[in-house]
Parts: sequence; structure tokens; C-alpha cells
Amino acid sequence: MGFEPLVILIGLRGSGKTTLGRALASEGGRVFTDLDELTPRMLGRASVAEAWEKDGEAAFRQAECRALVKALATPGQVLALGGGTPTAPGARELLVTQQREAKATVVYLRADAAALRARLSGADNAHRPSLTGADVFAEVGALLATRDPIYLGLADEVVEVGGLTETEALVMLRTALGS
Repeated sequence: MGFEPLVILIGLRGSGKTTLGRALASEGGRVFTDLDELTPRMLGRASVAEAWEKDGEAAFRQAECRALVKALATPGQVLALGGGTPTAPGARELLVTQQREAKATVVYLRADAAALRARLSGADNAHRPSLTGADVFAEVGALLATRDPIYLGLADEVVEVGGLTETEALVMLRTALGS
């Protein structure tokens, strides 16, 4: 059996990392890992919001980096990172090492602020903490402005998902991955 690199999905909340990651893993017979599920468990919490509130951002980001190390140990999987994972201390270096060693392909699921807000408006956001102190919808523009250059700098591939249905986005993702 040949070596299959990890597929690592990055992007802001609402970009489809979990939804598309699950679908891609399922159709390819791969394991799917969502760092937003793994990280709170490392802190003994039920959700990102609970971990963020009870442990604070610094402890959350440290746990996120530990969760990333653990997740990267499973080759061939589809891994959805938390929106802020690339900003966690040490995380970017871990991702770049995986890319340099051809162990991972990082795909940025990109959408504009309006598309992200529209997606979030139809979702359950109880598990999503405010990152700036503003409302989850209000902070999208500021987060996008800050993180878009970080994501673009890390991405091997960029898939523009704004305005696409899940099926269309999955086709674009498959195309970007050459499958």
C-alpha cells in the first residue's frame, strides 16, 4: 500500500473544515480528526467554548498544539484544524515540517466575511467562543483580516468555498487534491 499524506484543512469558522473533512475522509476510507473535538478533551472539557472560558486562551492554545502533535502521528487521515490553530505557539512550525517532509497537504478553505457570516447564521454556534470579545458574527471580518495572510502563507492549495454548496465545495476540494 502506498503512502498517503495527511490532508490538513485550515480556514475560519464556518468555512466547512469539519463538514468537508468528514465527507472527504468518508469517501476515501480515511480517518477524520477534528482538532476542535480533540483539544477540549485534552483539557478535560466538553467543548471549545468551555475550555476557552474555564482555561483561558493561553492554556487552550497550548493544548491545541499538543492535540496537533497527537493528530499528526496518524498518517493518511483528513485533519480539520481549529480556525486559530495556525496561530498557536509552535503549530505553524509543526505544519511546515509536515509539508517539507511531504507528509501533509495543507488546504485553505477560503471564503469572504459575508459568506462566512451566512454559513454561521445557519449553524449552532454555542460551542464557538468569541475570540475578540465581540459577537461571533461581528468578529468575522477582523479575524479574516488577521488570519487570511497566515492561512495563505501556509496553504499548499486554496479552495474558494464562498457561495458554493457542500457538494460543489467537495468537488473543488477533490480537484485541488488531484483526486
